Amino acid sequence: MAMALLLGFRGRLPVAQRNARSLHTAPIPRVGGLAIWAGWIPVACLVPAPPAMGIATWGVPWALLFAVSLRDDMRGVAIAPRLAVHGIAACWFAWASAPFLPGSTLLSMALVALVAAWSLNLYNFMDGSDGLAAAMSVAGFAAMGAVLLWHRMPAEAPLALAAATIPVLLVNRPPARIFLGDVGAVPLGFLAAALGIGGVGAGAWGAWFPVLVFLPFIADASVTLGRRALRGERFWEGHKTHYYQRLHQMGAGHAGTLAVYGALMAGTAGTAVACACLKPAWGGPALAAWCAVCALLFAAIDYHWRIHARTP
Repeated sequence: MAMALLLGFRGRLPVAQRNARSLHTAPIPRVGGLAIWAGWIPVACLVPAPPAMGIATWGVPWALLFAVSLRDDMRGVAIAPRLAVHGIAACWFAWASAPFLPGSTLLSMALVALVAAWSLNLYNFMDGSDGLAAAMSVAGFAAMGAVLLWHRMPAEAPLALAAATIPVLLVNRPPARIFLGDVGAVPLGFLAAALGIGGVGAGAWGAWFPVLVFLPFIADASVTLGRRALRGERFWEGHKTHYYQRLHQMGAGHAGTLAVYGALMAGTAGTAVACACLKPAWGGPALAAWCAVCALLFAAIDYHWRIHARTP
């Protein structure tokens, strides 16, 4: 219903204009993420959840991120205040989740805040090709819900989030008719970290689980940012050097990029669920194996990118 309303008002929605990181040739309406929150927030506020994954830990930070991201989509927000709100939200979450963290210390809270801040930003970095962030959300939150169900723990919140994202995926897949916008990608990235860390605190899975589930996004964004930083580039500025962006520019397009990354998402999320439910001790080795797969994929993209760059 919410997505149908947004599509009905497409002509009045803010549009994503071309910039240094755009892979599109025409302006496309954004704020499609509003449909996700219209479907999910009422459910998340009413259904049971493990205390470590409850609204008391993520509610206020999510609201802060939603507000600043919506404002950024509608009228723009300068980078300094936007990052300040991101930092406040991450620190608030770390403070709220501290009672559920094993051996809670200032160091562990700082690590949680750093993970949350990075997750919400990397999700935004990776939301640049049709269907990518929506597909990651469906796969990632469904995986969390499946493991919670296996352990007979309340699973409604992540499963409802995956379900609320499906209608958005249907209109965001190639060729996209609407984008998630910051109001979709940023809070989704935060919840990936918040529910993942909350699951660790609740004893549902080990720390390896959320990393493996969201590995396609974590690996691409982290390796790309690290390489840009090592080269002395302005890594905070817009660019088109993510591996998914290179794959797109080499001819895969939006559909081909989604196919490659969708297969990777299904593989990492499926492996994570299988390990968490059947053999948790295999989680670490499975994460290492999928990191090797990502490294091989990135090496292949690098190799073909160099050939592509030399082609007149």
